[in-house]
Amino acid sequence: MRSERRPVIPLPGQESVWDYPRPPRVEQSQERIRIFLGGELILETTDSLRVLETSHPPAYYLLRSDFHPNALKPAPGSSFCEFKGSARYLDVRGGGKLAEGAAWFYPEPVAAYAALLDRVAVYPGRMDYCEVDGERVLPQAGGYYGGWITKRIVGPFKGEPGTLGW
Repeated sequence: MRSERRPVIPLPGQESVWDYPRPPRVEQSQERIRIFLGGELILETTDSLRVLETSHPPAYYLLRSDFHPNALKPAPGSSFCEFKGSARYLDVRGGGKLAEGAAWFYPEPVAAYAALLDRVAVYPGRMDYCEVDGERVLPQAGGYYGGWITKRIVGPFKGEPGTLGW
């Protein structure tokens, strides 16, 4: 059943996830992305890709080579995206802490999403915290979703209570 909540009207400088397309759009970002795990900075970059899909906050895809050495290890499991193809999972390590299956990547993305090759996305809720331009992000609700919520992004977002049928 679809939630009765209406999309939030974005203020100047904000984006509504209801203006994002389906199939998703990939766009280059030069925002400063920082990821902390186990009290350690495991990634800092200004080279990311945002994947924007209707009802979802952006997922950030980061160059594998920008992660701290030994931060990413293969993990069991896979999933399938109707747009991007088959994903594989990674464990993320930092500061002596292990976050199992906390990242994913597309080893052979479909042609329309070839830009995601050699890039990794993380579930922000499984890290100590993640930042976009110095702002700590909120993780997208629902456990399965990997969106990053900042003050710039307005919803409602898929994953929140009452959104299962979206």
